[in-house]
Amino acid sequence: MSEIPVSLTFDVDAEAGWLGEGQEYARRLTILSEGRYGVVRGLPRILDLLSRHHIPATFFLPGYTAELHPHLIDLLLTNGHEIAHHGYLHVRSDQVSAEVQTEEIDKGLEALQRLGAPRPTGYRSTSWELTPETFDLLIDRGFDYDSSCMGDDRPYLETHGGRSILELPVHWSLDDWPRFGWNIDGGGNVADPAELFRCFAAEFDSAQAESRHTSFTMHPEVIGRPYRLAQLEKFIEYMVSVGDVRFARLDEVAAQAGPELRGRELQAIR
Repeated sequence: MSEIPVSLTFDVDAEAGWLGEGQEYARRLTILSEGRYGVVRGLPRILDLLSRHHIPATFFLPGYTAELHPHLIDLLLTNGHEIAHHGYLHVRSDQVSAEVQTEEIDKGLEALQRLGAPRPTGYRSTSWELTPETFDLLIDRGFDYDSSCMGDDRPYLETHGGRSILELPVHWSLDDWPRFGWNIDGGGNVADPAELFRCFAAEFDSAQAESRHTSFTMHPEVIGRPYRLAQLEKFIEYMVSVGDVRFARLDEVAAQAGPELRGRELQAIR
């Protein structure tokens, strides 16, 4: 049984996760407060958990979240984590014009760098909706990888219009939001937290059997509730007990997988 890389990733949407849905959410103080909970309570618990288990992780940070909570940049970097791009105001690219999509990418980049983050090499689209326009923007802006698509369960090259980018794929079943992301308008079903452990562990077992990378997506306002975080810690302890696992940031996975896949692509062309 060979060692496999596992990536724990967190989308720090906070208030941007709702304001990106529409400015009517600016009046909904309760729902905004839950987004803020992810920063003031959820994230410190997550960072403590990762520190205790010596795990580097990837945090996808909207530019607006960084502006509203600028201490996050230094906090994440000091703890050895990757800061990746997650738009500016968490606007879904499939619902806006090409001009707004460009603004989401460029304002997000500018905000992160202005507040002290290294230029991010990875991107994750809002609600995992990636359009042709944003796809081209990622390549034009020099991103090393995307983490929004579901065309494989291994790192692969996502292609469109004759261009390609390294994809570190995701899936709804490996995300905490469909389970617990409930609000008064609808959403998840406030699921049994133990189900998250069972599903994540089954995915890890299959990834190990196939010697492939896998990643898991979480949100601080969701997984940061203590009884849910307990299931994440149980999952981490399970992986460590099985052995042959290496926790890796997505940029580290991209640095290895990207050249290998590009090399195969060139060989196929020749």
